[in-house]
Amino acid sequence: MTIDWNVVATIAAPIMSLFVGVIIDRVIESRPKVVSYIGHVSGINLTKTNPSLSVNTHSIVVRNAGNKLETNIRIGHVELPDYQIFPDIDHEVKTLPSGQKEIVIPKLVPKKQITITYLYFPPLTWQMVNTCIESDTGSVKILNVLPTVQLSKWMLLILWFLTGYGVIALIYSTYEFYKWMQ
Repeated sequence: MTIDWNVVATIAAPIMSLFVGVIIDRVIESRPKVVSYIGHVSGINLTKTNPSLSVNTHSIVVRNAGNKLETNIRIGHVELPDYQIFPDIDHEVKTLPSGQKEIVIPKLVPKKQITITYLYFPPLTWQMVNTCIESDTGSVKILNVLPTVQLSKWMLLILWFLTGYGVIALIYSTYEFYKWMQ
């Protein structure tokens, strides 16, 4: 069987253009991309106190994963318990007309991540603390995350190359099968 290289080039050119276009878009695109996720949720029973006491805690992580400064990130709260922001960053707490409160972070530079840890007592639970997270560019994307090992850049490059190669091979095989059927 001989390979028709004109057909391979015709099939491969748009697919390779798609991959190159995505890479160029990611490199050139300059916008904020703020994401958030819950770092941990836990409850601690302090049995050494008399009477025993329960304490709840959770943290949220807010990260500017984009390439542009993000302004006025607002983290809403039904009830604002004691909290700590790490690393320490300029912020203010505003009371809304409904009585709810929000933490306002005036600016978050690209690739910076902050963690807000809350400490509170039952019957308050983590679902009753935070409401929404927004910024000047819109809603912040909330991620459901699981701890995973991150692949190295060279491994990702190899995987993308193999994926592209596989797509081209599949399309070419389909084309050859179609020619064979005629």
